[in-house]
Amino acid sequence: MFEGRTYWLIGASEGLGRALAHLLADEGARLILSARNADRLVDLAGEIRGARALPMDVTNDGSVAAAAGDVGEIDGVIYAAGAYEPMSAEDWDVDAALKVSDVNFTGAMRVLGHVVPDMAARRQGHIVVIGSLAGFSGLPGAIGYGASKAALMHLAENLYMDLSRKNILVQQINPGFIRTRLTAKNTFDMPYIIDPEDAARRTLRAMTSRRFATSYPWQMATFFRLGARLPKRLFRRLLGA
Repeated sequence: MFEGRTYWLIGASEGLGRALAHLLADEGARLILSARNADRLVDLAGEIRGARALPMDVTNDGSVAAAAGDVGEIDGVIYAAGAYEPMSAEDWDVDAALKVSDVNFTGAMRVLGHVVPDMAARRQGHIVVIGSLAGFSGLPGAIGYGASKAALMHLAENLYMDLSRKNILVQQINPGFIRTRLTAKNTFDMPYIIDPEDAARRTLRAMTSRRFATSYPWQMATFFRLGARLPKRLFRRLLGA
């Protein structure tokens, strides 16, 4: 599925994106790797034969446009860029919340807006967006993050509706807690937390399955799916909120 195909992986410098880059390379994919941290990106490209580092800031229109013009024709795009700040409504930091939303959702709008029309015209392509279990329902302390992931997941549904009959595979992959520098900011218990390498393996399996939506780990995914259908008051109690 990946052998000889060119994938643009955005959010490649850390966590899930970095681990996924190695697995895709092992599957024979040609990789264009983007993130803001140029040094980490160059280090990663040096670890992967044939990979190309393309630093990009998804929150900057000019940076995204320049990078999109540089990548040229690609077979697939994976939007794994993410930002997170623990934040409750009582402690709302406007600038921080907007930055999280800009990376998680608006950045995807910028990037995909440059590459999806070309895929549609060619009737060929693979689009993967990394959502979150947090996008299924409102959660305490998730101002900015939860809403932006929900919007990203909804965008994937829009893309699927428009493109599924045009030979373009659209996928939404929703992880739970992954042990990264972002989740290290949390002070609460994170059930079923997994390492980036495990998350990358699960993500790669999902990509090869051709299913539209995959959520993991199943224990947390089941809890959040059921929680989205429960009365809000009961779900809040289950969360201890």
